Formats: sequence, structure tokens, C-alpha cells
Amino acid sequence: MTLPADPSTLLAPLEDLARRAGAAILEVYHSDFAVETKGDSSPVTAADQRAEAIILPGLAELTPGIPVVAEEEAAAGRIPEVGDGPFWLVDPLDGTKEFVKRNGEFTVNIGLIRDGVPVLGVVLAPAQGVLWSGAAGRGAFRVDPDGHRAAIACRPLPAVGAVVLTSRSHREPAALEAWMARFPGASLDFAGSSLKFCKVAEGSADLYPRFGPTSEWDTAAASAVLLAAGGSVTTFDGLPLAYAKPNFRNPDFIARGKS
Repeated sequence: MTLPADPSTLLAPLEDLARRAGAAILEVYHSDFAVETKGDSSPVTAADQRAEAIILPGLAELTPGIPVVAEEEAAAGRIPEVGDGPFWLVDPLDGTKEFVKRNGEFTVNIGLIRDGVPVLGVVLAPAQGVLWSGAAGRGAFRVDPDGHRAAIACRPLPAVGAVVLTSRSHREPAALEAWMARFPGASLDFAGSSLKFCKVAEGSADLYPRFGPTSEWDTAAASAVLLAAGGSVTTFDGLPLAYAKPNFRNPDFIARGKS
């Protein structure tokens, strides 16, 4: 299980793989698709399954021997041992609730973990045609629908008027309101899936506190982008959000731009 000396060389093929998965998702999105319910009561569609069926063999070809923990495989009880080595975390369709609502705020997430840290990530919003990617030590990027690629970076947290993001589908209003009170003049905005991380990474928002359960595949790719853009993801105790935890479950966390 070895990676290239410079994992950022994987970004271009990883972006292509995400786009292939995104194309399969859009085929379902523009059809009369069915919605099923998984054991944890979350929705799943053919788009989740088709995208994962593209990503898994793509990663096996790109990095033979590197374990892949993917949402739908995990839901079926197929989770590889990751040990202390590098591994991939994949959410083939993050924001299935947004997909079902047809609001366009869903993403393909592919992230690489090394030494418990997200070091490489690609996030694609198929309906918007926008892709974000980043690699540790190499910076972060946004690619627009016209193919224009630009480096992105977090902005410093303003003394007044920080933009705080929260989920459209998963919210804890009381906890969020109490937490926001420490930021003078803060305003609240909404976004689905891992788009919240990406908005902080590109400097269009400042903070994303998450109250409530998430899985590591929900956060890995976008966290890698945010870290590469100069931001951070920590628990409410101020510790970096670690990976390869038992059951791959995250505690509450805060994604931030520059302090």
C-alpha cells in the first residue's frame, strides 16, 4: 500500500473520476427515479449506487492496494480494515436529501486520508458544474463550468459580520443560535452537503459549525480542500478532527477559514 511521493499528482485523474461519477448521477437526476430507505432511515437512490460503482474500480486502478471506505459499501457491511496506512473515504452522493428535492446542492466526495489527516480531496457539484479540489502543501482550486481553474484561499475571520453556514436538512437551531452569539453581527446562510466546506475554502463564508452526527466520508474530501485553502476543521474542544475513528463517526465540529 504505497502512494506516489507527491500525492497531488493524483488530483487530475481524481477530478476526472469524480466527473464520470457526476455524469452518472445527472442521468438519474433527470429521470423519474425511485427513493429507497436504508437501515439508518437515510434515503438512497440509483444515483448513489451508480456513482459508487464508478468510483471504486477507478480508485482501485489509480492506487492499487489502498483501502476504500465508501458509504454504500459501508451501509452493506463491507468495510475494509484501514490499519495505520493511507485510505480513501468516498461519499458518492453527499446530500441525497437535496438530490431528492432537486435543488442541485449535492456533491461527489472523494478524499484521501494519511496519518489520520485529509491530505487530498475532490468535491464535485454535478448539477452546478463546479469542482473544488485540494492537496496538502499544494493549495486548493475551484474549477467553474466553463473550465476556468483558479486557486482559492480562505479569508481572515472578520471582526464583525462573519458569515456562518448551516445545513438545509440537518439543523440544531438552539445550539446554533447560542454559538453564533459570540460573533458580533454574524449572519446565517444555508447550503447543502459538503458545499459548506467549499464556500469557506473559497472565501465566500467564514464558519460552519456542525451539531449532530456525520460520518467520515461526509467530511473527508471537503476537509482536505479546506485545509489546503488555509482553513481548519476542529472539534468544539479545539482538537483537529481526526480520521479512522471507531465506526467512522464524527463528533460535532467547526470548519473555519483563517483565524
